Amino acid sequence: GEEVAIALDPAVTELYEGEGEGGSYVLAREGRTLDSGGLAALWAEWVANYPIVSIEDGMAEDDWAGWSALTERTGDRVQLVGDDLFVTNIERLQRGIDERAANAILVKLNQIGTLSETLDAIRLAHEAGFAAVISHRSGETEDATIAHLAVATGAGQIKTGAPARSDRTAKYNELLRIEEILVARGEARYAGRDAFPRAR
Repeated sequence: GEEVAIALDPAVTELYEGEGEGGSYVLAREGRTLDSGGLAALWAEWVANYPIVSIEDGMAEDDWAGWSALTERTGDRVQLVGDDLFVTNIERLQRGIDERAANAILVKLNQIGTLSETLDAIRLAHEAGFAAVISHRSGETEDATIAHLAVATGAGQIKTGAPARSDRTAKYNELLRIEEILVARGEARYAGRDAFPRAR
């Protein structure tokens, strides 16, 4: 837990059976089915036993009560990122803030539509004490705009995959170039574990 930490994206909407709230999570390989409370308890157990710092999409996208239960159980110890939950949508994010569902949002620039709307979503998240994780999309190009967006908004986190393809390395290389400029100005700061303030 000191040098390596775990960030999960289990995308459990794929395990959810039912509409809206009140459905269940089917763990077919384990031969068991959990309600929202049961899945929240499982995540809490894992957070207590493993160096998990972030869980993205730990509940189904429309299981608002489940998200609130998960946040109540683990939100003080781990980052809970809503991707499918919020879809970079300000109205859904506001509902999440109001219902204490999650404590972070995954921001996909081309998901919401405009740069202005993206900045509004990040601003709303930060004002509510939520983290904003800037993310790539599948089918990315070598465009490095999201690297600039992450730095300009003080997001502190970017999700762009393993440095295995040119579309991904372009973003990491751009972050290195930005760092060189900021270091020369004395304005760079390495966040380290501070990027995950809830993780203990």
